[in-house]
Amino acid sequence: MDSSLLRSPEKGVVFNIQRFSVHDGPGIRTTVFLKGCPLGCLWCSNPESQDFAAELMTRDILCTGCGACVKICPEDAITITRKTGRIIDRKKCNNCMLCVDVCAYQSLTACGKEMSAEEIVTEVLKDKLFYKNSGGGVTLSGGEPLSQSGFALQILRLCKSKGLHSALDTSGYGRWEDLEKLLEFTDLLLFDIKHLDEKTHKKTTGVDNKIILDNLRKAAGKARLWLRMPLIAGYNDGEEHIRKAALLAKETGAQKISLLAYHEGGKNKSTQMGKAYPMPDTKAPADSHIQSLKVLIEEMGLAATIDN
Repeated sequence: MDSSLLRSPEKGVVFNIQRFSVHDGPGIRTTVFLKGCPLGCLWCSNPESQDFAAELMTRDILCTGCGACVKICPEDAITITRKTGRIIDRKKCNNCMLCVDVCAYQSLTACGKEMSAEEIVTEVLKDKLFYKNSGGGVTLSGGEPLSQSGFALQILRLCKSKGLHSALDTSGYGRWEDLEKLLEFTDLLLFDIKHLDEKTHKKTTGVDNKIILDNLRKAAGKARLWLRMPLIAGYNDGEEHIRKAALLAKETGAQKISLLAYHEGGKNKSTQMGKAYPMPDTKAPADSHIQSLKVLIEEMGLAATIDN
């Protein structure tokens, strides 16, 4: 991807626009997922969000073996036999997406599309009536919106001009100057907390959490704040860790903590991308344990929800 797009206010790369979302802020919402993330969470439920460039994804169950993709591939990266089915040599593939264009059965798809802020807001406005009736709006997520900060700012600015409630979902890993600008047009900040221990955070996400926690504290009071915590069994679901997170929520004035149980969607998506899933044995905490963590947070005087 052209690196100039990362801070461009005009265009950016999006990998999904999800309508009728009910877990990314209040009411019925449209969630816009920007592509590219500086974190590499080992349990990531959206591995297709990590790279900034468009990527080829496969759904082999839809492949009829017609061979159109084999014929058009300029790198001879695709083969089909009765014994093996379709095989894509990812080392040869240059993600030109010519195979996607000729696949009549949507067995090959491109994840990632360059769009303008105006195109996105036009799509978002299709459900404006639902936002009004439910107290919803638009949520900007990722990937990491801070990695396409100029583009994200333009989207939020346009949404605000249309009278839309705007939420920003972020890991907090980015320049404070960028986050501060985005908060000027943000009604609700959804701030993800992976782990509070710096070494553990770096080991499992690829980055330390100093910038993240600094940005969270600086953002306190600049918009309504909800903390979000993906719960991974044996990693960050201990009671002591949850207590520390609740204390951080109190310190920063967060209105609630959303507990997000791990799910295995990332495994299937990694397979579709031809990649190995780094934590194949990862499990979600038991429902009863998640419920007990919710009660723990509430006993500390904070609101808590379980969102899947």
